[in-house]
Amino acid sequence: MSLFRYTRAGREPDAPRPPHSPLLWIALIALIAGVLVLAFAWLAGWLGRDRATVQTFTDTIEATGANHPGFRRAHSKGACVSGSFQGTPQGAALSAARVFRQQQVPVLGRLSIGGGDPHGADANARVRSMALQLVSDDGQEWRTAMNSFPFFAVPTTEAFLEQTRAGIPDPATGKPDPAKMAAIAAKYPSAKAFGEWAKTAPWSTSWANTTYNGVNSFRFTNADGHTEVVRWSMRPLAPFEAMDAEQRKQASLDYLSDEFQQRLANGPVQWEMWATIAAAGDAVSDPSIPWPEDRRQVKLGTLTLTALQPQAGGACNNLNFDPLILPSGIAGSDDPILAARSAVYSESFNRRERELASGKEKAQ
Repeated sequence: MSLFRYTRAGREPDAPRPPHSPLLWIALIALIAGVLVLAFAWLAGWLGRDRATVQTFTDTIEATGANHPGFRRAHSKGACVSGSFQGTPQGAALSAARVFRQQQVPVLGRLSIGGGDPHGADANARVRSMALQLVSDDGQEWRTAMNSFPFFAVPTTEAFLEQTRAGIPDPATGKPDPAKMAAIAAKYPSAKAFGEWAKTAPWSTSWANTTYNGVNSFRFTNADGHTEVVRWSMRPLAPFEAMDAEQRKQASLDYLSDEFQQRLANGPVQWEMWATIAAAGDAVSDPSIPWPEDRRQVKLGTLTLTALQPQAGGACNNLNFDPLILPSGIAGSDDPILAARSAVYSESFNRRERELASGKEKAQ
């Protein structure tokens, strides 16, 4: 891996565990979802790349939950996966990126759960995530990070900072102030909608039957120079199965990893990658607004995963799945939160490196 990749291979801030109160639980799910993808909801343009400001913001994120030295600040628990991606002619017509034309592109990835606890119970994580690195035969690289939620909880960098501050536990109770969390939900309609999703959407029984959404917008440019704005998602070929509360209660600590390994013993696990094409007037720069379901959709390719290994010492462990590492033919949109990731990931990575160098707990 190049030095460039390592300098961008940051960690993500800790996210708090959901409290027992239903109101706090729902509100904190929204916070966790934002923290899970780190700068997916903050810093771009507004805070820029001033190191002191990035440090301050990262400190605020860390204040929302326990810090586990040497571990990622969010998505702390996960597993490395590998396999391949095969593009479609339709994808190649939409973007000039080599990954859609190469017969088979090697994939390194990570499946993870929400939150900052590297020892947390898999089945108790409301949000599940998939991150991928694709390197085509011309040396170009595409990294993407996707999550099981369909949209972000808040629309702007300022809103996410407010939400993060509201999530800092009160020293007297050890939990966030419910009034502050409720105020965020009242101020931002998308935060309220996210709370409803967290409360009502069924939980999948496996990483393998979960849909993962990129949520942010990107620009695809084809060989003729034509550009479309898209959002993509990974849709599983495994049929969805809902997990009830009793199943979550009975599940083992490493349930998702164990279950996925058992699936792989019976053969590869696959998803189809689909792009949704924006129409005039769609919210390109606001990831808290879903696009209408009737938008044109294009199948970009098929992801096939064939192996899983523990992240401790695994190939994915020190890799930052920064969604702005993109090949020719794919570019970031005007969504400001995309521009934020490199600065904060770099700060987080530096903190992790210092922790490991000091002999504190090793990353897993």
